[in-house]
Amino acid sequence: MEYNERLARFRQGHVNPFDRRQIDSTTERKDSPKHEVRSEIFSSESKTQSSERAVDLGLAEDHFSRPVGSVVASDVEQLKQAIAECKRLILELPEHSGKQKDTVIKLIHLRLKLQELKDPEEDEPNLQVLLEHRFSKEKSKSVKQMCDKCSTIIWGLIQTWYTCTGCYYRCHSKCMNLINKPCVRSKVSHQSEYELSICPEVGLDKQDYRCAECRTPISLRGVPNEARQCDYTGQYYCSSCHWNDTAIIPARVIHNWAFEPRKVCRTSMRYLALMMSRPVLKLKEINPLLFNFVEELVEIRKLRQDILLMKPYFITCKEAMEARLLLHLQDRQHFVENDEMYSLQDLIDSSSGRLSCSLTEIHTTFAKHIKLDCEKCQAKGFMCELCKEGDILFPFDSHTSVCHDCFAVFHRDCYYDNSTTCPRCARMLERQHEDSQNP
Repeated sequence: MEYNERLARFRQGHVNPFDRRQIDSTTERKDSPKHEVRSEIFSSESKTQSSERAVDLGLAEDHFSRPVGSVVASDVEQLKQAIAECKRLILELPEHSGKQKDTVIKLIHLRLKLQELKDPEEDEPNLQVLLEHRFSKEKSKSVKQMCDKCSTIIWGLIQTWYTCTGCYYRCHSKCMNLINKPCVRSKVSHQSEYELSICPEVGLDKQDYRCAECRTPISLRGVPNEARQCDYTGQYYCSSCHWNDTAIIPARVIHNWAFEPRKVCRTSMRYLALMMSRPVLKLKEINPLLFNFVEELVEIRKLRQDILLMKPYFITCKEAMEARLLLHLQDRQHFVENDEMYSLQDLIDSSSGRLSCSLTEIHTTFAKHIKLDCEKCQAKGFMCELCKEGDILFPFDSHTSVCHDCFAVFHRDCYYDNSTTCPRCARMLERQHEDSQNP
């Protein structure tokens, strides 16, 4: 009956059935005596009802549709007032109640809208260059990162942030103008070398009790800022420049063959990460005794020497060039250039045994092509001119020796036991002597 009466009144133009206020007023007029009694009973709940009305007043406005044209300052102020009202109501409402949860959700939406008005994405360029950094705007909204400038969380859902494509320095868009650290990749390009002294500490007093990077006052007692030592540089840094990140220290690997990660500052951490695969360590000069104590390095050096001896076969072989056999070492190009230079990643993989296994597999593939698969490469083998017996010899065979002057190959036992010079070298000298006498 009540529904039919409302529908009739709507058809006559007196009430909108979807207007809650008119429906409530109609009901109140119809049941006014009962309403008076109920008002007395529920007078103690007036505070809760006022809070609910405040929620409606604070969030009933359409804050989620962008107005046409520029954003007016009053829109931001209204959002701030609604956010403040939501905060107050969250504290007043009963904990873990449905109304409190709904209010929290509304607060989140209001903050998202406020951040969008303050920091619109269309105003931010996709690429910025600053202090040799090449900052690119990030598109990810779900990954949580830390800002390297202000050391706070980057909320990708509501904040614009950038990452340097060179050194992976991350920061808020609002922190861009505050950056004073140059890109670490530029240092790698201009100065590709490690600090080879183990933790070269100079003392906090030599630093004037200031951070070695940002010059913030620091002390070992943590007042006003905690002093944290970088195991790579030996210097002390503040908590903003040193996040207790860990990295493997090259000096400790070369001198002590120790791979335990140590605490380093942010700049050292990025520098070591960028230098990880660069072949800048000449172990023969830095610490030649390391080969006497680490058997893995001796094995790897022999495999690298064999690969260098195989390289001329592949360069002159059409089938090997078409098969691109040398691309098996594309991640370690320095292995086909020399046998002396190592990267820090090479030493780490040597310690774990991964490098030895991968090089042995590549060595087997290369040798199979030269000795079995390719007739042209087989034709470039050698016969031992001293004993004139046995199979075809190659310089990378384990039982052979190579003349350092003419690169002729002999059996190891034959070449070392023979007291005469290399037969091939003797022929070449005789031929040169004849040419000089008969011009």
